[in-house]
Amino acid sequence: MTVVIGFEGSANKIGIGIIRDGEVLSNPRRTYITPPGQGFMPSDTARHHRAVILTVLKEALEQAGLKPADIDCVAYTKGPGMGAPLVTVALVARTVAQLWGKPLLGVNHCIGHIEMGRLITKANNPTVLYVSGGNTQVGVCPTVHHLHPQPFLKKILFKLYFSGFLYKTWAASMQ
Repeated sequence: MTVVIGFEGSANKIGIGIIRDGEVLSNPRRTYITPPGQGFMPSDTARHHRAVILTVLKEALEQAGLKPADIDCVAYTKGPGMGAPLVTVALVARTVAQLWGKPLLGVNHCIGHIEMGRLITKANNPTVLYVSGGNTQVGVCPTVHHLHPQPFLKKILFKLYFSGFLYKTWAASMQ
């Protein structure tokens, strides 16, 4: 039975999850929240992550009822995401992997979302349209993780725009 601890911090949320053969054992998180009307700056977000990540790590292990020796692999969000928070997570994950003598696995943030969806829904080889701002991609074969960013998507969006679909959808949402 494989036990993996995963560090995620590509934006304003920091989380550390532990899974054993697809079963989620723990998943504590913290969210950096700014005052209403303000966005979050990468440096402030990274500062938040640095302040809470060791507490979240301790919580993850306690909630799972595990010790570092029980972990088989350390995973972390490699990108895409905000640079400063990603560096914070990568640094802690790499340090943990070295201290615990575990292999380290960088995970594409988008693929992480896709795999989480596959795990929860038990979908078998779905085609996925992952829409998330600059991270938007089309997943053609999730088992191999072929992601086709912008060029293919631009053609789809171009056709949708000129067919009036996007305008009609936007206009309907404004009412």
